[in-house]
Amino acid sequence: MVKKKRTKWDITRKLLNDIHLWIGLASGLIVLLVCFSGTIYVFNTEIREAANPELFKIIEVKHTRLTPEGLALKVEQASLGKVVAMKIPANPQHTWQFSVRKKEIDKGGSKVETDIQGQRPAAQEGEKRPHKKEHNKGRGKDEKKGKSAEKGGGRPVIYYVNPYTGEILGNSASLKSSAVNFMGYMFSLHRWLLLDKIEKPIFGELENRKLGSYITGTATIIFTLGVITGIAIWFPRKMKSWKQGLKVKWSGSWKRINHDLHNTLGFYSCIFLFLMGITGPLFSFSWYRDGLRMTLGTYKAEGKGEEKVLSSKLISGRTNRLTVTDYLTVANNIFDYSGDYSVNLPKDSAGTVNVMKYKNGFFAPSAADKLTLDQYSGKVLDVVKFSDLPFNERISGSLKSLHLGDVYGMFTKLIYFLACLIATSLPVTGTLIWLNKMKKKKKPMKALVI
Repeated sequence: MVKKKRTKWDITRKLLNDIHLWIGLASGLIVLLVCFSGTIYVFNTEIREAANPELFKIIEVKHTRLTPEGLALKVEQASLGKVVAMKIPANPQHTWQFSVRKKEIDKGGSKVETDIQGQRPAAQEGEKRPHKKEHNKGRGKDEKKGKSAEKGGGRPVIYYVNPYTGEILGNSASLKSSAVNFMGYMFSLHRWLLLDKIEKPIFGELENRKLGSYITGTATIIFTLGVITGIAIWFPRKMKSWKQGLKVKWSGSWKRINHDLHNTLGFYSCIFLFLMGITGPLFSFSWYRDGLRMTLGTYKAEGKGEEKVLSSKLISGRTNRLTVTDYLTVANNIFDYSGDYSVNLPKDSAGTVNVMKYKNGFFAPSAADKLTLDQYSGKVLDVVKFSDLPFNERISGSLKSLHLGDVYGMFTKLIYFLACLIATSLPVTGTLIWLNKMKKKKKPMKALVI
């Protein structure tokens, strides 16, 4: 019998199939753990809120709400700290969130007065504001050490407040529940394979968290290559056979069903798996992050092409800034749609107010429209409407959301949940396909009966 001559595509397909097989086996276990934890973490916010409804939901909704600055003052008095940011949802049944840091202590040991109405003693007109780099100098170390905001460093504590009564319902520092702990473990598993839970360094002087990040990042790059090779070998040799790759033959043997689940579900989810895979290593490798931004044309080298630092100008005879209500009035005039607000208050007397507005709804995009205001006059210093940005900048600004799945609200979250669930199954179904083929090869030849 004459053997059929192998075409170039047959040889290429065989090579791609081998690459797909061996990189899949090499990274399978890590991919399974990362995808499993990622599947659950898609609904991190929803799970946390459902587990602690008393902090996020308001049962009795009244006609009028207190002012943002009035509520902030209550929070500052109760926490003995300074409100640095707040989140104001459009939904009347949701609580408001206030981010609080402890008031700074000067060298003499006295507190620098920085309340919601006045902040620090105002800088003189013409006084230079520190350069952005210099202004942030020295903050990174404390943040890396993970000091709590209650001790003066790290992330601020979030206070959950009823906007109708001013009642403080709780804060993030005391937020403890089995669901919160579970989601913390899921995040740790997804990012660092739980290696951050081990105190003693495993590999030399390398931080366990970094080690875990490098492992998951590398596995994700391999996974992305697996997605690309998988799509290439999915295409059949003959056009007539395309339909077979689009459905599962449930009437077939378990081996056939397993093969179809791997082949068909992998095809339907490939676009979303590719997006997850190509954005995942951003969180592990700086070289990858910079390279991707260079590809998108949005990379800015440190010290080069820095944006102009905007600052507020002190009005003669006035030391207090405008109220948050004033800032929201300006924002509502520019962004005339219903949405959730996030307001970052100035860090010093020359700082600006940053207002972000997010659309809400089932298909709502995760990206915000941004507004920069002078803290004293309310003058608009900068407006950034996400929809007006060039396509490459919109992609670059959505990289995190493209990985998390909230790029278009609950709609894409549901799609990512299903896609990630499929991704969790691929290492299992793929390994079973390989084992079945190995068994087939090892089957002994039947002896000829003479």
